[in-house]
Amino acid sequence: MIEVQNISKTYVNGDITFEALRGVTFTIEDGEFVAIMGPSGSGKSTLMHILGALDSPSNGTYLLNGKDISFMTEDELADIRREKIGFVFQAFNLLPRTTVLRNVMLPLVYDGVPHETREKRAKKALKDAGMDETHFNHKSNQLSGGQIQRVAIARALVNDPTIILADEPTGNLDSKTGDIVLGTFQKLNEDFGRTIILITHEHDVAEHAERIIHIKDGMILSDSKAHARRKIKR
Repeated sequence: MIEVQNISKTYVNGDITFEALRGVTFTIEDGEFVAIMGPSGSGKSTLMHILGALDSPSNGTYLLNGKDISFMTEDELADIRREKIGFVFQAFNLLPRTTVLRNVMLPLVYDGVPHETREKRAKKALKDAGMDETHFNHKSNQLSGGQIQRVAIARALVNDPTIILADEPTGNLDSKTGDIVLGTFQKLNEDFGRTIILITHEHDVAEHAERIIHIKDGMILSDSKAHARRKIKR
């Protein structure tokens, strides 16, 4: 599904040059659950932006489903983001005075999907994300942190993307609630075959994935199976 070949990213500010990524190479197969882990300044956020088609590499190749998207136009990248990638962020980014169902339906509204179809798809996405139907008409500011993040996951699912890209999704949650959210990702991966890419700086969080890519100073330190993978009862 994903093939990254010798990716580098260089930022230039006047006379100052900063190499955020330096020759990164790896593949992610369809249906994998991969954590990309590293400390602040490691390059993981830059890599996330490239994988999410939010930025382009300075050099190297990024193949998504065999198609080189490394140097696509902004309009082409926007199409990739809309059709292929579902984003889950640390800050949730939901509309606070809007119902759960409406929040999840919004991406479909922008795509011009008929009301009946978008409501049906939004309800399915919410159920797949583990959200109880009794909360569908609650406003997002009436929910717990874990419930809000499940709504955000459902919103990422509603366009049926190829990849779920989760950027520090438990960063604003306590450990117990974070485990619930990570269990949701495990469920989506194991029960529905979703490809999950989890960005984190915490080893405990990364251990919920099947595989961990450890990045530091813009380079891959290790890429291995998570032998001590933490499983959560669901």
